[in-house]
Amino acid sequence: MSRGLVLVSLPVVLAAGAAAVGWQQYQGFLNAPVTVDADYVLAVPKGSSYNTVVGALVSDGVIDKPLFMKAYGRQSGLAAKIRAGEYKIEQGTTPKGLVDVLVSGKSIQYSFTIIEGSTAKDLLAQLQQDPVLVQTLKDRSVDDVKAALKVEHPSLEGLFLAETYNFERGTTDLDILKRSKRMLNQKLQAAWEQRPKSLPYKSAYEALTMASIVEKETARPDERPEIAGVFVRRLNMGMRLQTDPTVIYGMGDKYKGNIRRSDLRRPTPYNTYVIKGLPPTPIALVGEEAILAALNPKPGKSLYFVAKGDGSHQFSNTLKEHNNAVRRYQLQRRKDYRSTP
Repeated sequence: MSRGLVLVSLPVVLAAGAAAVGWQQYQGFLNAPVTVDADYVLAVPKGSSYNTVVGALVSDGVIDKPLFMKAYGRQSGLAAKIRAGEYKIEQGTTPKGLVDVLVSGKSIQYSFTIIEGSTAKDLLAQLQQDPVLVQTLKDRSVDDVKAALKVEHPSLEGLFLAETYNFERGTTDLDILKRSKRMLNQKLQAAWEQRPKSLPYKSAYEALTMASIVEKETARPDERPEIAGVFVRRLNMGMRLQTDPTVIYGMGDKYKGNIRRSDLRRPTPYNTYVIKGLPPTPIALVGEEAILAALNPKPGKSLYFVAKGDGSHQFSNTLKEHNNAVRRYQLQRRKDYRSTP
């Protein structure tokens, strides 16, 4: 049986050749580095389509063959999977790698830190100063903020966990508050459920108030449970807490850096030299360690403490011991002050 000749027309040969060349160009485009400098950032707003992103890449001079880029999006099935965010595109990245970055969702992260011991007022001012967050609360009243967060407590104080929060561009100031409030509730509730039942708190909110006092009294993690122990024993014995940070908080803008004897005697809802028990709300924003300290106070007999001047405290069981410690460390501070040139 003889084999017949297969004749292929010239137009078919040319079409096949053109297709081969086109395929080679397409593959070459996908595997060649895009044109970016070291600091190139691609912003993909929420709701952006793949074709819109391709248009932005062309406008920025990153790619020069939008049809190839669009074809790859359809062929790979990744066009519908890109995620909003800001993406740093490294030099040497190929178009295929660029699409992979957009699909990964690993966008540029910024951070916002809520400082332990700061107040809700401080926090709102700090949010307004952040250059990346979208500002939605500026010129809004505290009552407006409370309503937006569905806060039922009398104050915003203490309701946001002091922690560092990573976020993407497009995040609002209210988003940060909602997130930190949710984190605070989670940490507080978990610690509350594991608390010793003998503690004198009537609610988790009272425990949070104690945590805020502990937070303001010391920055040393090792001392927080011991200071909490002092205050818990005082509550159990019916003694006044007599803690200066509550006096300062109650003074508000009248506090100018010093507490006078008249300030200690002046009644405010927060002056624990005058009132019995805890103040009506927390006095600061707290971290998780202060919450754990308030709900896990260190056992002992100490009822007093005084600052040594080096960031630590001297704890005493009796008033006599405490008075001796006060004289000792106040005298030392005076000596240190006089010796300072």
